[in-house]
Amino acid sequence: MSPRKSVAEARRTRERIIERSVAIGSVEGLDGLTIGRLATDLGMSKAGVLGHFGSKQALQLAALHGASELFTRLVWAPVAALRPGLVRLRAFSEEWIRYLESERTAFPGGCLFAVASVEFDTRGGPVHDTVARFMLRGRRLLVNDLRIAVETGELPGDVDPEQFAFEMHGLYMALNQELQLFADATAPVRTRRALDRLLGPAQPRG
Repeated sequence: MSPRKSVAEARRTRERIIERSVAIGSVEGLDGLTIGRLATDLGMSKAGVLGHFGSKQALQLAALHGASELFTRLVWAPVAALRPGLVRLRAFSEEWIRYLESERTAFPGGCLFAVASVEFDTRGGPVHDTVARFMLRGRRLLVNDLRIAVETGELPGDVDPEQFAFEMHGLYMALNQELQLFADATAPVRTRRALDRLLGPAQPRG
């Protein structure tokens, strides 16, 4: 086996472990991640899994980073090139709603960050800090476009971007709960209505 192929296979094995960790974590929480469970699910030895991460905490952190990369690819990347401000903000919001509503391959139990934020909200340490950092990153994306929307007159000048982002982020958290806990199929529509009250009705595309 060539060194290049060996490195590529090791990278792919690591990716498979992370993908499975994200899926398990979204259903059972990050504490549900065990080396033995992953080894069984992936047909690997425990030593093989440990060789890539070394500890449960390292595995949990890798799962969070993997989930963040998925969120970026599925939600932010499709809209990143749009005009900053209300146009991109609305498109970003819609992608976020669709992600929570329908992304069941990577996240069969819903948003991993929503699960982990409850699981680790009262704990200190690297996992808690990583969950908080990634969740705040999503909120900062909202704040950025809200500020631009205010500066360009798309939203009234007295709009507080930080407050609006706080309320919007709360809607996404509530949406995840409504979908997962109550299996409420009307929750995405309700979320869109709530966003319309915050941002004003969406303008028809012409």
